[in-house]
Amino acid sequence: MNNTVQCFIVAFLMGAIFISCNQQKPDSNTQSGLNRQDFQTLVNGDSTDLFTIFNAKGMQVSITNYGGRIVSLLVPDKSDQLLDVVLGFDHIDDYVAMPSSFGATMGRVTNRIGYGQFVLDGDTIKLDKNNGLHTIHGGGSGWRQQVFDAIQPNDSTLILSYLSPDGEAGFPGNVNVTVKYTVTATNALVIDYAAQTDKKTVINMTNHSFFNLSGNPENSILDNILYVNANHFTPIDTSLITTGEILPVAGTPFDFNKPLPIKEAITRDSTNEQLQLVGGLDHNWVLNTAGNPAILAAKLYAPSSGIALEVYTNEPGIQVYTGNMLDGSQSGKGGHPFNKQTAVCLETQHFPDAPNKPEWPSIVLTPDAVYHSTCIYQFTATQQ
Repeated sequence: MNNTVQCFIVAFLMGAIFISCNQQKPDSNTQSGLNRQDFQTLVNGDSTDLFTIFNAKGMQVSITNYGGRIVSLLVPDKSDQLLDVVLGFDHIDDYVAMPSSFGATMGRVTNRIGYGQFVLDGDTIKLDKNNGLHTIHGGGSGWRQQVFDAIQPNDSTLILSYLSPDGEAGFPGNVNVTVKYTVTATNALVIDYAAQTDKKTVINMTNHSFFNLSGNPENSILDNILYVNANHFTPIDTSLITTGEILPVAGTPFDFNKPLPIKEAITRDSTNEQLQLVGGLDHNWVLNTAGNPAILAAKLYAPSSGIALEVYTNEPGIQVYTGNMLDGSQSGKGGHPFNKQTAVCLETQHFPDAPNKPEWPSIVLTPDAVYHSTCIYQFTATQQ
């Protein structure tokens, strides 16, 4: 390991190693009504828990170390009332019994890898197939199903870590991964990912929170106004794998360079094959930001609450998913059913199936390098 790598990892973890992660009372409830005790159990012999980080303005984020999941996220609306703007469950048993993506940390590779395999240095790497013919979100033993170690150094920061063993879900290399969540004084949630491997492998991480900025998970998101800073997107085939093309959004339902209600976009051309394949939006946009996290990548606004979510990232792409497969069969916090198109996912990422598209930005990680990805979810509330 070279000095640069060592310094990066030390700097990333400093300040946390001597701090107890159990700073809340065992029976404490969050402002969203979650009971910490309902998240304290053993999964595969490892202890799960619920951790809450917050700022002085009242923003509060509750995260379980099972899958690194954001369970609740409270932010003020236009009337300065705190609303929970993510879908999730009241109890750890719901996450364990029914594997899902709600709020989870995705790895090793988010999104799909075609036919569960790719070639690395001439070797064909075969992965767990958990999405028909394909692998999605790291396979059946992906990181959303794992228990992370947790350290909470202060009220506004949580650091999760996990050692992914060589061969997990078929991926090569022992990978040390760290996910740092920070609530800022300006009502942003900053998620920093870092990873190192002892063998060449692939890494592409994201968070898979389902946002409903109205604060009511039964409300449709079709009236939400979406902006995506992208001139191109990556179309998919009938099995939902990217085709390898990068197409312009101009003149298509995928053009959000001017803020547009989601409903208007997906109904303007009801015969569009890409929309029909997934019943709405579930595509990757090629961002215009050139990896600069200071440039706005996307923005979602809910008129009913006045809450806006701005997304910033160093990633080249963002997956926008409009909850097309939610069907009411699952109910979350407070017994609210998750109905179709009642949430939007904004997943910062490298492009789907990148290991099989050598002309696209690479997700290969070598032992002499450190993977680093940043996603900033900035919340504001205004009368518009």
